[in-house]
Amino acid sequence: MGRLQGKSALITGGASGIGLAAAQAFVREGAKVMLVDRDQGALEAAVKDLGAGNAVAHYADTAQVDAAETFVRAALEKFGGLDIAVLNAGVGSLGLPVDGYPIDEFDRVVGVNLRGVWLTLRACVRVMKPRKAGSIIVTGSIHSHAARALSSPYTTAKAGLLGMVKGAALEMAGHGVRVNMVAPGFIDTPLLRKALDAIVPKGGVSGRDALARNIPMRRLGASEEVAEVMLFLASDEASYTTGASFAADGGVLAAWGPTPD
Repeated sequence: MGRLQGKSALITGGASGIGLAAAQAFVREGAKVMLVDRDQGALEAAVKDLGAGNAVAHYADTAQVDAAETFVRAALEKFGGLDIAVLNAGVGSLGLPVDGYPIDEFDRVVGVNLRGVWLTLRACVRVMKPRKAGSIIVTGSIHSHAARALSSPYTTAKAGLLGMVKGAALEMAGHGVRVNMVAPGFIDTPLLRKALDAIVPKGGVSGRDALARNIPMRRLGASEEVAEVMLFLASDEASYTTGASFAADGGVLAAWGPTPD
């Protein structure tokens, strides 16, 4: 207990799934958190669950140009500083081939998953760099490291995040700001559940069970398991760690290897 005592954290995509689990872990360890999300109802419920003394809500769409500057400034005004930022906001993509993918849908996915993260990263760095302290954690994906068919916009964005993390880590290494990535695999979040529920069972096997069979640990991950990796990176225990990517995937990348499957 108390690993983040006295620290403040900003978490985008914080109303549910991995973002909410990270908020719960951070509050448990003594941090105050600002949750940013575009689902206002879920955002208010999350803050209520965490406790008004522990968390505040900020409704925003991270893909909008000026949004990050606004909510980072709000966090500074609320907490008097910013120690930790979890850049977690993201959306899924359609399962379509490259030559059949709508351009506007590509722009939407990359706009949120890559450009929106960069906008938030930029705003956080501007605050943390002068203070010479901070931990920025980006939610990447196993798709940051290995591609799969029919997910070109999502893979493009998540692979781009890995380069973003490495570049920012190098720039900030001399300024006391650490930048790392967590690369989740198939995690039991509302986003994944919605996709799996849409799959018609084949041979009596549900989409969830079929997916689990292809994971070396034979199960989906829990948001809380990813949050614990984020907690480590947010804490002083990771003081010599920057520019790294930590997989929380049940062994999927080990199975995929260095080349696409």
